[in-house]
Amino acid sequence: MSNRILWGIGTARTVRAHWALIELGLSYQTRGIETRTAASMSDEYRRINSRGKIPALTDGEIVITESAAIINFLATKYDSPMNALMPTNLSLLAEYYEWMSFIATELDATSLYVLRRHEGLPEIYGTAQEACIAARKYFDRMIESVSDKIKDGRKYLLGQNFSGADIMMMSVLDWAQLYECRYPDIFKSYQKHMSERPSYLKAVKANKTA
Repeated sequence: MSNRILWGIGTARTVRAHWALIELGLSYQTRGIETRTAASMSDEYRRINSRGKIPALTDGEIVITESAAIINFLATKYDSPMNALMPTNLSLLAEYYEWMSFIATELDATSLYVLRRHEGLPEIYGTAQEACIAARKYFDRMIESVSDKIKDGRKYLLGQNFSGADIMMMSVLDWAQLYECRYPDIFKSYQKHMSERPSYLKAVKANKTA
């Protein structure tokens, strides 16, 4: 039995961790904890992540939380010349880190999570129409600002090689589609191409709630 355990299912952020593990061909166990449930606030899980947030990964004695950090950890430990999530070329690595930070902060946290809170969970966070309008406009502006980067015919964000940045971007686009956000056609084409990737389909299945 694998000593890797992924805690969390059912969100745009948990699918990232499932995808990274599957992409690298790693065996792992899943603990089907969903967000904002009694299980996520249980003493057992709070010993794994005191914040009660998902996902979390235990790999032997190592515990790591935050989806982007999990991707980078797995890449650092398990990447191989034949199967990698993080580039080794220094120029591409700089671009990779930029994409990872941009997606996590500007698209996810600053834009989509505002919609998640105030449109998806108004009973918890309250309604905030002006904030949601601003978040949509900001997402539109930020995704448009990087659309030129992929208009050269590249298959993936870094060119012809898949990376963890693609995991982050695809999860964000799926999330944006759910909330009916606007984004350029070039990203819709990218999304369609990525949706056919076998590891993505397996990750979506692994991430589903009952």
